[in-house]
Amino acid sequence: MNVVITGANRGIGLALTRHYLAAGHTVYGVCRNSSDQLNASDAVVIDGVDVSDPETLPAHLSALKDVSIDILINNAGVLANESLNEWQPNTVDYQFRVNAMGPLLVTQCLLTQLSEGSKIALITSRMGSMADNGSGGYYGYRMSKAALNAAGVSMAKDLQSEGIAVGLFHPGFVQTDMVGGNGDVDADTAAANLIARINELNLDNAGRFIHANGEALPW
Repeated sequence: MNVVITGANRGIGLALTRHYLAAGHTVYGVCRNSSDQLNASDAVVIDGVDVSDPETLPAHLSALKDVSIDILINNAGVLANESLNEWQPNTVDYQFRVNAMGPLLVTQCLLTQLSEGSKIALITSRMGSMADNGSGGYYGYRMSKAALNAAGVSMAKDLQSEGIAVGLFHPGFVQTDMVGGNGDVDADTAAANLIARINELNLDNAGRFIHANGEALPW
């Protein structure tokens, strides 16, 4: 099985890479800047890929043009913390371009390599939920993940006739560099849980907003 993972150089992406490799699959690790850990793995590393840049993305992803993709995991993401009175438009914009537009652009670029039975996993966040927002703040991140959720539901509907299932998965509060090592679950556990959910993904349950532990999340 061929698995393409964006943001594979660290955190959840790297953990997903290791799990799929251990299971005997071929993994294409896509990232902007590779890492020693990713380079030391058996993944096919495709670096220099900026998912936020629609001008350069097609050329950089052309390295995958001959790959038949079974699973595409749009994992790359960024996080900043803005309050109502302290935020910068460029920071909010960048989160939108990476977290919301990035997965859409990557999927568009690789769509011809997907076929009936392929799966697309969007690694989103419950921080994009309206009903679950109990603390406010994080404007750019919350808005970008809400936008990703909207795109994911449309994508699931648009690709159903082609036999391609799209799932929206929250990994949990994962102990990664992005959150300063905080969190209540380690990256390996989160990756194992996400893979279980991706294994369960099919056309009947596509387009749902699911926690990596299997819990359905509110929009």
